[in-house]
Amino acid sequence: MVLLLSRGDLEKILDMGKVIDLMEKAFSALVQGKAMVPLRPKITIQKYNGTMLYMPAYIEPLKALAVKIVSVYPENYKLRLPTIHATIQLNNPETGEPLALMEGNYITAMRTGAASGLATKYLSREDSEILGVIGAGVQSFTQIWAVKMVREIKKVLIYDVKAERARKLSGKVKEKLDVEAKPMEKAEETVKLSDILVTATTSVKPVLRGEWIKPGTHINSIGWMGRDARELDTETVKKSRVVVDSREAVLAESGDILIPIREGAITEDHIYAEIGEIATGLKRGRISSKEITLWKSVGLAVQDASTAKFAYEKALEENIGFKYSLS
Repeated sequence: MVLLLSRGDLEKILDMGKVIDLMEKAFSALVQGKAMVPLRPKITIQKYNGTMLYMPAYIEPLKALAVKIVSVYPENYKLRLPTIHATIQLNNPETGEPLALMEGNYITAMRTGAASGLATKYLSREDSEILGVIGAGVQSFTQIWAVKMVREIKKVLIYDVKAERARKLSGKVKEKLDVEAKPMEKAEETVKLSDILVTATTSVKPVLRGEWIKPGTHINSIGWMGRDARELDTETVKKSRVVVDSREAVLAESGDILIPIREGAITEDHIYAEIGEIATGLKRGRISSKEITLWKSVGLAVQDASTAKFAYEKALEENIGFKYSLS
């Protein structure tokens, strides 16, 4: 029997604090050589400006074996559809049999937010109080939620090129997270006022400039549009201590890092650490109150596999979901 889990089911099951804990375990397993994560193959559908990604992973300590199929279609807004669609299949690593099929958009948002929460815990100043957000799309709420879990955030400043989206997200943050939130008119002002920044855009050109960033800022950059696109300018990357989810993945996929390398502004050695190295104590997190730190994530399948395995086990415990026979 295969367990089917909808978005509504997953919303009942997943708690941000727990998912942050799962991210720490998943990234730690990765740097310890206890997880298998092939680079994701992708198919580009040029006619529709879309990309299909296939993301398998196996995490031995968690006995989590899963594959996520995710689409990224930046122009879906024209059809009033989400940019990202995803499903996750969970298998039994002992037998290979399918255990569950679940909606992947919510897990993607939760695990992406949780990874930024983990990075924020290790890389931001403990006295950080103001969170700035550039981009008010579907990923942004869980980013704010996760950062608020690890820091005493007193105010959230939100900027989006579409002012209405920033206004709506501000209202949701006030209602759901009980924190002051304010829509902003300019990205520059948002950046200059913030202790922690989140860039969650589908932009192919920089939305953040290094000259705007004050000393001691931590940045979570989760926008990912390929090798030739970026949301951070070269100065931002050059002046930051850079921590990534995976060196291999970032150096294969992230224009935010690859473009400054091609320009000769930095080398591959500018990447200070993977987050798993910091979580396991192999490297230090934030070193001084004045340094600028940057978390650059392209997203890894270990994040999905660990979250999906937990969701499956929790659903069985609480009798959530629908069991279906494929035979």
